[in-house]
Amino acid sequence: LDFSMALLSKRACHTGLLKNDKQTIRVRPIDNARPGTNPRCILGYSINAAASCSVAGLEHVKASQPLTRGQLLVAHSTAPAATSTPLYTSTAAGKPEPLGPSKQGNAINFALYARFAKSVTLVLFDQDNRFVSELPVTNKTGDVWHVALEGLPGSGVCYGYKVAGEGGWDTGMRWEPKRVLLDPYAPLVSGRRRFGARDAGEDFKGREGSLFLGTFDFDSPPFDWGDDGARAPHHPKDLVIYEMPVRSFTAHPSSGLPPEKRGTFMGVAEKASYLASLGVNAVELLPVFEWDELEFQRFKNPRDHMVNIWGYSHISFMAPMSRFAVGGGGPAAAAREFKSMVKALHAAGVEVILDVVYNHTAEADDKDPYTLSLRGIENKTYYMTDTTQFVQLLNYSGCGNTVNANHPVTMRLIIDSLIRWVTEYHVDGFRFDLASCLCRDERGAPMAAPPLIREISKHPVLSKVKLIAEPWDLGMYQVGSFPNWDVWAEWNGKYRDDLRRFIKGDAGMKRALATRLSGSADLYQVNARKPYHSINFITAHDGFSLYDLVSYNGKHNDANGEGNRDGEQHNSSWNCGEEGATGRWDVKRLRSRQMRNMAMALLLAHGVPMITMGDEYGHTKHGNNNTYCHDSPLNWLNWRQAQEDEGGFARFMRRLIRFRRSRPELQRTSFVTDRDVQWHGELPNTPDWTETSRLVAYTLVSPTGNGLFVAFNTSHTPKVLTLPKWPGRVWQPLADTSKLAPYDWLEEDETLSGEDVARARAAGIMYTADGVAPLLPWSAVIYESVPEEKANMSKFGQ
Repeated sequence: LDFSMALLSKRACHTGLLKNDKQTIRVRPIDNARPGTNPRCILGYSINAAASCSVAGLEHVKASQPLTRGQLLVAHSTAPAATSTPLYTSTAAGKPEPLGPSKQGNAINFALYARFAKSVTLVLFDQDNRFVSELPVTNKTGDVWHVALEGLPGSGVCYGYKVAGEGGWDTGMRWEPKRVLLDPYAPLVSGRRRFGARDAGEDFKGREGSLFLGTFDFDSPPFDWGDDGARAPHHPKDLVIYEMPVRSFTAHPSSGLPPEKRGTFMGVAEKASYLASLGVNAVELLPVFEWDELEFQRFKNPRDHMVNIWGYSHISFMAPMSRFAVGGGGPAAAAREFKSMVKALHAAGVEVILDVVYNHTAEADDKDPYTLSLRGIENKTYYMTDTTQFVQLLNYSGCGNTVNANHPVTMRLIIDSLIRWVTEYHVDGFRFDLASCLCRDERGAPMAAPPLIREISKHPVLSKVKLIAEPWDLGMYQVGSFPNWDVWAEWNGKYRDDLRRFIKGDAGMKRALATRLSGSADLYQVNARKPYHSINFITAHDGFSLYDLVSYNGKHNDANGEGNRDGEQHNSSWNCGEEGATGRWDVKRLRSRQMRNMAMALLLAHGVPMITMGDEYGHTKHGNNNTYCHDSPLNWLNWRQAQEDEGGFARFMRRLIRFRRSRPELQRTSFVTDRDVQWHGELPNTPDWTETSRLVAYTLVSPTGNGLFVAFNTSHTPKVLTLPKWPGRVWQPLADTSKLAPYDWLEEDETLSGEDVARARAAGIMYTADGVAPLLPWSAVIYESVPEEKANMSKFGQ
């Protein structure tokens, strides 16, 4: 019996009644419908051929022949869901290169690496992820399956693959032949349209998860980059990096953006001027590759209320996050808008560094697998797998799987991904999450010269961009020893740990702080490495914010659903006298000082400073040090708070950042020697290096002659320091973290007039005239060496 009906997702159709003016028929879904078809059982009275019925959520249902009362009809049709017209006119063998979809004449060529597969089926969908047709791929050259579809549109088509193979669990493969898989080389990915909001297009099926399909856009004109390609990159020594998630940057209503633009690539583009005004010249964007932000909500579990806002769970290495397009515009719009964002940031003098996650994917482990792509295509090739043990997937990432990055096939995928982001999207560099995972062989053994890292280091394109490693994983800690070929920088975790401990007053940290301020020569003065190969940071996306670092002794992660067991246990934090929010003035003042002390140590240290979004105004996450799962004000930048700057900290940060960028003695290409830096105690050139000393004081010589005197006192007692004598010059106070804003930074701007600055300096002339500097407990100072005739204080007294 021929029966035609509108095909909808199973979610949209519930058992119900179809009615017209003559009869009623009952409709219910049939289980195990393959993707794209929606078989239905219809039991009811006879209806005429011309009769039509409808029900909420369904389009018209028509029968071409009468149904007999009581007759059961199983409509298990393979008819297209979106159209009865084929999308292509004919097929050809196609070519094995390039991998992924490519435009070849009037055809679209599809090529998929799948060495061990016994069959590959190409499945086509329309632009709304509705099934259209499928066809077996019968052409195989070497390890690549390929086919060309003549007449297939160059856009508005989605696709995936079904891959079947031989062998079970013991082989290390994880075949799911009925599952439609995402092409690893898909240039764009189509899934749900709006961030955190399920829709029919994702075909969500509980534990099995959502449908993510590849797509492409060969029809749109090339993006107009203007003269962006001629832009000279910043030298690494000049960088001040601002780490930020795209969504969190503008998601808050206080951003002033229309709701459709909040949390998008274009939202960042529109706020590029804020970054420029802050003084940073590079952003390190948390992951922007496609990921499933609702991955925790596939089944009931303690985290099923959460939304993955950080994105450290890629499902594609090639495609920008489609839900960062304005107004749910889709994957092609997301790609164009990502480029617009990069162009706008570059125009503002801000480079773009991407935080990339090549160490694991969202496909999880064997206990709760989320088969989306690589796992179903060739698990053992793409993931570290040990078939000799019960838990076969090796887990050096802590996320259930570890990408087998040094396998030649996987290595090519990663290299091709990196090249695409540099050449197609004009990004300036990459920060590699858990990069030590990329230094292991297929069994997890550390490699002294990992092929992937070596290839990146020698590549004619990739070796010229910024390369930053997070040099650790679950089992390896490679700070200072990451394989680098003299081109890789590293997140300096030792800088973070040593600085936190010194500033909060731990004993025995003075030598360590002096080493970190001097560029960590103990770690990086090897071969041709430079101070700028140390990426210095106090806070990052994971861990306490700067405000929380001085406000909480312990983490408070109960809202994460894991009983406060998640997140870093050792934070080297100090609440300054009371846990969390407080009304005590003395605690607030001490916290204010400590935030400034840390910021000063960060921006004055040799190496590249990295600031975390929100720290510039004192953002709090209320003691939660692992907020990856909260799409809420907990993670969103609060524009009102940043602009009002109630405590003056935002101004302090802006002045400090700009000061760093203006001082050549802070932006070094070589490590300091005794000619460049002199260490002091309470008297010049008499440093106290004992374990009990909590005073660090030093002078830096500048090529311009305007050197600096810097001192940190993290004890509970005040100090009076004798300043070193430089002939023909005097020490002029610039910053003092113990003073109330705006007098914590003495520089003329929109807040302080030149007269205000001169008056404040004159008020301390009784010290500077005698060559001494008072230093209160838990405070830091900067003095600038200026010629005597330029010391402008005479107007207000001698």
